[in-house]
This record gives sequence, C-alpha cells and structure tokens, in this order.
Amino acid sequence: MTDVTNANTPDPGVVVLKQKIHGLPAEEYVECLRERLPDQTITLAQTPVEERELLANAQIVTGHSLPTGVALGPDHNISAENPVVADNLSLFGCVYAGTGHLQTDAFETADIAVTNASGVHGPNISEHVIGGILSFARQFHLAWHRGERSEWRSFQSYELKDSTVCVLGLGTIGTAVTKRLKPFDVHTIGVRYSPEKGGPTDEVVGFEDAAVYEALARSEYAVIACPLSDLTAGLFNAEAFRTMPPEAVLINIARGPIVDTDALVRAIQASEIRGALLDVTDPEPLPPSHPLWDFENVLITPHNSGHTPQYWERLADIVAENVRRFDTDKSLKNRVI
Repeated sequence: MTDVTNANTPDPGVVVLKQKIHGLPAEEYVECLRERLPDQTITLAQTPVEERELLANAQIVTGHSLPTGVALGPDHNISAENPVVADNLSLFGCVYAGTGHLQTDAFETADIAVTNASGVHGPNISEHVIGGILSFARQFHLAWHRGERSEWRSFQSYELKDSTVCVLGLGTIGTAVTKRLKPFDVHTIGVRYSPEKGGPTDEVVGFEDAAVYEALARSEYAVIACPLSDLTAGLFNAEAFRTMPPEAVLINIARGPIVDTDALVRAIQASEIRGALLDVTDPEPLPPSHPLWDFENVLITPHNSGHTPQYWERLADIVAENVRRFDTDKSLKNRVI
C-alpha cells in the first residue's frame, strides 16, 4: 500500500483522489506520478473524509470528479451540504477523456483550470476497432457461434484489402484507427467538423448530411469515433442505414446516442447492413431482454474498448507534464477549461 501524507499537512502537494479506473487501483497512479515527479509531494487520499480535508488546501488535484461536500472558489461558504471549500484549487487533472460529468460552470466561475485524459485511449481503442473489422472481414463471429454448436460448416468471408473505411471523427482515436488501417491497403474517408483542416485519411469531408451520406454510401465499414453533440446525436438513423451498402458494418466506440438503436435493430432485421460492433449502446447498459443481444451478426462489448493496463502510465505522462508547466506558467496540455 502506498504511504499517505498526513491529511492535515498544510501543503499536500499533488492530491490523487481514491477513484478507480477499469479496476486499476489509484495506488498505481500515485506511483506513476512519483516516478515522473520525484521532487513533488504526491498525496493519495484514502477515504472520502481525507479527500475533503486535503482539498481544503490543495492547489493541484487529479481524479474523475470532486467528492461530495466540496464547494469551489472563495465565494462559497461552508455549509452542511458543502463542509469544505477548495479555495486554493487551481488545477484539476480529470482522469477521463470526457469532462461532461463535471460542473464546468463552477470550475469556470472559480477560475480553476481543468485538463482531461485525451490521448490515453488511442492505441487500445484503435486495436479494438481493427479487431472488430477483421472479425467481420474473416467472419470470426460466425466461426465462434458454429464452434459453440460443434458445427463444421464452411462460410464465405471477405478481404479487408481494397475496402473503404469511413472514420467519423479525426481526434486522437480516429487518427489512431486511420494509422493502423494503412498496412491493410484500404481507402479511408474522414469526417470532421472542420474538413478544411484536412487529416490523415485519403479524403476528408464535413458532417453535413449530404457529405456524410455520400461517404457512407461508398464504405464497407463505418467507424464512429466522434463526440456526442447536437450535430451527431441520432446521426445513424433510418436514412443513414438505408444509405449504407448491404455489406457495410457499423462500429461504435464513441457514444451510444449517436446511433438510433431502434433504427439499427430494424436495419439488422432487414439485412440493410452486414452487422455491427457496439462498445457503447443506447440505453447503456443494454437490458438483457434487448433484441440486439440475439443477433448473430452484432458483437457487443460492455464499454470495454477503453480498458488498457497502460492507462495510468499514459495519464501520468499528461498530468506530470502539466504539473511542471503549472509551476512555470506555460500552457497546459489537454486543457478544456
């Protein structure tokens, strides 16, 4: 167990909240930070009480969210609901890539910088995507189901070579997917909010309906790697599925509501597409009685593509660099607020 600095220490240094990611203990995160910041005090809060006590003095904190009972900024008074005011907090290093769960208005009002974990998922999620594409290309899912029945029966399969892959979203994950696709000799179409910026794909288009549908009409694989927004919510609806070729495969490793689930079920039932790999669903978790579980050509993983044993190592690189930059007033990496 990692040693813990006394919670009453006036200057606790960098405070790590006791919040687990993918079953990885926070103690491992502390060790990674200590390796990278040997001259800094790294304090692990072992309990919710210690978290609140440490936040009363901490300047830099890292975790997925602040614990209950902590108010932000000097304008907040101690109350029964908020027994602690984190009025020294200047930098919060969120351990998630997404920060939609945070009270962003409160951080902004209190002038607290927030950074995220963007970039840590590139290798693992892109490997998940490539694994799914290859599984559908070589029909491994059919082999698996027939193997469960001890059924020796041949099936047709495909080649990934010369296919077209549409990657929606060219951030860290979309770029990593594109990079790993290059050795397979495929044609790639990237979809991004600012197509004039170009990108790593053979073609780049915007998120306008006409451009997206034209790209989907030419693609054997569609990889959703974009954020959920007003523009992308329900993007894969009945019209999108009718546009996709019948041999197309949908892969969603982004957010469930980007896909209209009822429309997807109907598209699978009508053989409008060849199949789907879903790491995220809407609703999530997917109820046991949902029809998507029953399709042989739908592979579902429980929001698991982000799991990697290297999570803390990669995150510690980002947070340690920001601690160093914070001390020198340099621009922070991955700053979202």
